[in-house]
This record gives sequence, structure tokens and C-alpha cells, in this order.
Amino acid sequence: MNYLIATSRSWNEVLAKRLEEDTGHKFYLVTGKDELNLELLEKIKPRYIFFPHWSYIVSEEIFTCCECVIFHMTDLPYGRGGSPLQNLIKNGYRKTKISALQCVHEMDAGPIYLKQSLSLEGSASGIFLKAAAIIEKMIYRIVQDEPTPVPQKGEPFFFQRRRPEESNLVEAPIQNLINFFDFIRMLDAEGYPSAFFDLHNHRIELSRVQLEQDKLVGTFKIYKQQGVK
Repeated sequence: MNYLIATSRSWNEVLAKRLEEDTGHKFYLVTGKDELNLELLEKIKPRYIFFPHWSYIVSEEIFTCCECVIFHMTDLPYGRGGSPLQNLIKNGYRKTKISALQCVHEMDAGPIYLKQSLSLEGSASGIFLKAAAIIEKMIYRIVQDEPTPVPQKGEPFFFQRRRPEESNLVEAPIQNLINFFDFIRMLDAEGYPSAFFDLHNHRIELSRVQLEQDKLVGTFKIYKQQGVK
């Protein structure tokens, strides 16, 4: 049996090899939007396409051709939409669930195969690594058991995808040290705009933040803004 993993994040690229070793099945990997096409699917005929972290909309021709499994970092139907990790932390959550759902026309509205708990402690990059390990186990279970997905229950709540300019600390609703800590850590991952503020025609980006009693320590980067003299 063949399977396909589509991911746009480097930390998930090892999943195909490990799952192939663990299950004895063939797992293919695509990491770019153009790689995922009908020609490939016709060639390998995957039982499932798994999307552990995919930055693109899955086209109708793909999810109607093959059974597509998306992994979303909320306890659906709560938190449909974009930037789930950042929206959860911004709203004060310290834990969540990863929902494995079938891809359908409506965003994040498909039936659920299974859910697993995930801690939201640590940096965004650390959380994504924890999520990758959990998703690997979820994929293994779906491959072994082929569970029938069940419709979502409850009233949906929608998140808005964050914009890069929302990483500006000056504009953020920060009231205390914990707010600073959460804001910086929730943006500290590959592919996400770091927390920043602008000063004297330069941009200061903050990362690797740690909370030490009554202070924060971390890393900063300063660079001259393009187009500013």
C-alpha cells in the first residue's frame, strides 16, 4: 500500500522515512505545491494523503481524487481557520488537541478521524516538534486501523490568519511580563515573522525567550530597514 505525506515544514520531512520503516508500507514525500499534482497521484495511487503542516489550500481536484487527512492544532470545531497556535496562545490556552480530519470543501469542517492532546508550553518551534511526534503516531494509527471519520459536533468558532504586521510588539495588547513572554514565544518558529519593534530606522526582532523569575532573557537581532535612510 502506498501513502503520501505533503508538508511545507522541514521538521516533518523525516516522517515518511520513519513511517515507512515502522509500517512496512511505502511513503512518498512532497514538500512543494507544484509537486502535488494528479500525475503523481495517478502514478503512486496513495491510500491516504497526509498533510502534517501544509501552507497551501488543498485543491478540489486533489481531495476528490484521494482521501486527504489534515492535521489541525485545535479541538475542532473550535478554532477553525488560520494561525491556530498563535491564536490559542494569545487567548491564554496552555494545552490543546490535534485534530486529524478529512479534507472537504469548507475549511477545517471535515469529519474527524481522531484527536490527541498537545501541550502549548515552550517556543513555537518546540511546540511544532512535539506536534510532529504526535502526528507521526496518529498517522501510524490511521494507517493501521483506517478509522471511519465522524462529523464534528458543536458550534464552530473561527480564527483569523495572522498578518506579518501583527508581530509588532508596540501594537500588541500586552499588559504584563507573561504577555510579553507568550507573544515572543508564539512567533518563534521557522516560517513565522518574529516579534519585533522599530526604533531609529532599525528593526529589532526577538526570539529564544525564557522566563526567569521577574525578567525575560532571550536573543535579539537588529538590522536597518530596507528603503530607510
